[in-house]
Amino acid sequence: MALGPFAPDCLKGRSAIVTGGGSGIGFAIAQTLSEAGAKVALVSRNLDRLQSAAQVIRSGGAEVRTVAADVREPEAVQAAVQATVAAFGGLDIMIANAAGNFVVPFEDMSFNAWRTVIDIDLHGTFHCAKAAYPHLKTSAHGGRFIAISTLRALEGWPGCANAAAAKAGVMSLIRTLALEWGPDGILCNTIAPGPIEGTEGVKRLYDETGQTKAQSASVPLGRFGRAEDVAQAALYLCSDAAGFVTGTDLVVDGGRQRGQRGKA
Repeated sequence: MALGPFAPDCLKGRSAIVTGGGSGIGFAIAQTLSEAGAKVALVSRNLDRLQSAAQVIRSGGAEVRTVAADVREPEAVQAAVQATVAAFGGLDIMIANAAGNFVVPFEDMSFNAWRTVIDIDLHGTFHCAKAAYPHLKTSAHGGRFIAISTLRALEGWPGCANAAAAKAGVMSLIRTLALEWGPDGILCNTIAPGPIEGTEGVKRLYDETGQTKAQSASVPLGRFGRAEDVAQAALYLCSDAAGFVTGTDLVVDGGRQRGQRGKA
């Protein structure tokens, strides 16, 4: 995966954790950060998937670790962070990417369906922040905390009320952390991807519901995004080029939000 305009080894000497790093956007971010010189820990519930992803990254000569953990469990996240710090000697970057979602109208949504997505998306981000903070604070490079969000959280998201509420909470949390953690030199931002091809999100929300063609047509660039598009945004926010960027939502959606507003 090419680094684009970024210099090789621009993250040399830094260590990162990517939750949900075994596939999709998380894997693309992990691979890109590793190609930029960072040591990366992949965290997910599925150890087999993690090991397969790590093998790909390791084949490029990068240093990578895998940690099986459920972000819904604070003790598991704490243990994953401690294991990473023990292996790498510190933590400079935390990417809170793990997420869950499925389509169901609100009137049919069970209490468990609501709770599960809130636990993964919102509580999981909180757990990552709590565990990472003391280590990001002592980073010699300046800590980075990035959460994956979505503009659907601000627009309303029919069929995904649980994910919309969770991601809105994530966006608000990150803005608050940017203010509280700024004096500690930690930059906190979100990345809001549009529809990204090959991900579970697109499969469940669009492919399986017959909306792929319509959703693709809603993007002014005329296509779904690629995981590497989001990874490049993450690399920017982790690099020194973004040293004065915090508390922002970096939208990577091919102009979809503008296109939809233009049709209103």
